Amino acid sequence: MKVLYNNQFKNRDEVVIDIEDRGYQFGDGIYEVMRVYNRNVFTLDEHLARFVRSAAELKIQLPYSVEDIKTMLLELVEQNHLEEGSIYVQITRGTSMRNHSFPAQSVSPVLIAYPLPKKNPSQEQQQGIKMKLVEDMRWLRCDIKSLNLLYNVMAKQEALDHQCYEALLHRNGTITEGSSTNFFAVKDGKLYTHPANNLILNGITRLEIRKLCEANDMTMIEKELTINGIESFDEAFITSTTLEIVPVTQIDDTVIGQGEPGEMTKRLQMLFQALI
Repeated sequence: MKVLYNNQFKNRDEVVIDIEDRGYQFGDGIYEVMRVYNRNVFTLDEHLARFVRSAAELKIQLPYSVEDIKTMLLELVEQNHLEEGSIYVQITRGTSMRNHSFPAQSVSPVLIAYPLPKKNPSQEQQQGIKMKLVEDMRWLRCDIKSLNLLYNVMAKQEALDHQCYEALLHRNGTITEGSSTNFFAVKDGKLYTHPANNLILNGITRLEIRKLCEANDMTMIEKELTINGIESFDEAFITSTTLEIVPVTQIDDTVIGQGEPGEMTKRLQMLFQALI
């Protein structure tokens, strides 16, 4: 496997991360995951735009231009002969003596990227999944795709411990998103999802769903949903870069709709596959 380390391509066993890297000690960094289909990086520009925004929000100065990062990621795909799969890319504030305050400007951020194997959840996409309600206790800047994912990990594990595929997070009864996904519900032929504010990550697949709705005469409304309204959902699904669109057939003990993927969900799945 070839790994991108700053602006160099190395074998995986040649890459060494310093113990005082701020990503390792503080989670002081950002990341993106991008899907690769037929050696093409899907929505690469959109991912990089969010990458730049997250870096700016954390005041991390990117060491390379967006065009240079784009070129290096495309070369990473070629060097690994990656036909299908994903690319993980992250940047940390760099390596310096452990101190909570930002290091001197002379400290250079560290960029790493590498391929991930193909993970296509075809069974879940066809049959749907169960979700577990979990209180959303994350920090209030979920719009930044930072390396601070500890509570996301804990929520995901709580869902798995209850034989559920994903957690459905909520703040004071208001549904926000999944532990690593965006959440959508269908009511009376209209699609609803949480507004893109600081309480959720504005997913790239989420943005593509909006475009598909606009182009295909489907109504998508950004509005807060509550856990008290779950029984009224006709359909539900989650989205992410790696999962694409996965129907939700049950939340805790509540069966959604008829307990199987709904018509709008299946239509969006079809449209999304055509987009890919």
